[in-house]
Amino acid sequence: MSINIPRGTQDILPGNSEKWQYIEDRVREICSYYQYKELRTPIFELTELFQRGVGDTTDIVQKEMYTFEDRGGRSITLRPEGTASAVRSFVENKMYGMPNQPVKLYYMGPMFRYERPQAGRFRQFVQFGVEALGSKDPAIDAEVISLAMEIYREMGLKNLKLVINSLGDQESRTAHREALIQHFRPRIGEFCGDCQSRLEKNPMRILDCKKDREHELMKSAPKITAYLNEESAHYFEKVQKYLAAMDIPFEVDANLVRGLDYYNHTAFEIMSTAKGFGAITTLCGGGRYNGLVEEIGGPETPGIGFAFSIERLIAALEAEGVNMEVSEGIDIYLASLGENAAEYTVGLLHQLRKKGISAERDYLGRKVKAQFKSADRLNAKYVAVLGDDELQENKITLKSMADGGQTELPLDEFIDAFRKLQA
Repeated sequence: MSINIPRGTQDILPGNSEKWQYIEDRVREICSYYQYKELRTPIFELTELFQRGVGDTTDIVQKEMYTFEDRGGRSITLRPEGTASAVRSFVENKMYGMPNQPVKLYYMGPMFRYERPQAGRFRQFVQFGVEALGSKDPAIDAEVISLAMEIYREMGLKNLKLVINSLGDQESRTAHREALIQHFRPRIGEFCGDCQSRLEKNPMRILDCKKDREHELMKSAPKITAYLNEESAHYFEKVQKYLAAMDIPFEVDANLVRGLDYYNHTAFEIMSTAKGFGAITTLCGGGRYNGLVEEIGGPETPGIGFAFSIERLIAALEAEGVNMEVSEGIDIYLASLGENAAEYTVGLLHQLRKKGISAERDYLGRKVKAQFKSADRLNAKYVAVLGDDELQENKITLKSMADGGQTELPLDEFIDAFRKLQA
């Protein structure tokens, strides 16, 4: 009986893995321009971290986490997202005491959620995220948004839409919360069980419901923007002003919410408007979460961040027909004729690679014609042909695969001569 890959996961095979490497390298490069440093956290954490850091009322915690008990009786969860782990590390390692503030972090790695697999959604997926901790300046909000947009633009995406909203400060959110409760309570029985349980705990989460999105009360629900106090409104105006100064187009959507209690002020999403991308258009989501550091045991520290799935990014690139500049092919293929020549190419291949030259040879004992076919499949720029007679005569033939031109070179000077040819 064959063993297949678990549902909702994928193998990234050679030919595709190069695309992932390209994206990862470009993302790291762009982050360096903005002075964000990489953070690597464990793949599993104590379950309590996500219960407190993501929220008990979220679908992630209630329905989607991979949780198990280890041999010590501890409840362990495979990380479903990256922010909670990043903030836990920030607190545990006392990064709030570092001289350079705010602390700018990024992470990239596998996350796990037990949800229904569909196009662009996996149970194991790779998430890239950014967290900026330690500043209440609306300019850092704009910077975080600009970083997300810059990554997508640098990758070649053109069909993008940035949507922003303000969730206000605690005073504004409290007023909005009461208005939502009063709005939904008389007819909450018409909503799903999840919405009914959220009414008192976190009524803003009702606005996120996928089952009841078409209910008439959803369309007439109070907007958070109507409850922003003067300070919150001024903060939101500043964020918009800074985005405009960066020439980043955006739309304000009062229906955009982040349902966790500690989210406040700026919230945003980036969507793909490419034809054929699919029903789920959101590529990236983020927002300000003043209060999360305290929830996880640290000092009062403001923060803002975003996260996106690499799988969704690749799907968007494919939808727009963007070709990634993935390096293909090798510099040289060593073809041999005869046992002694074949043995000699083992050492020659090693020396070429030590000099930074991408090279390959035959390992299947194929005829010269078949070796040339192998070189062609590997997209080799050159093929060096060595036979037993040529080995005795200290010479090797170099053939260009582009124009078919051939050059005979002294074998003991071959590597230096080839490097000069490449220069």
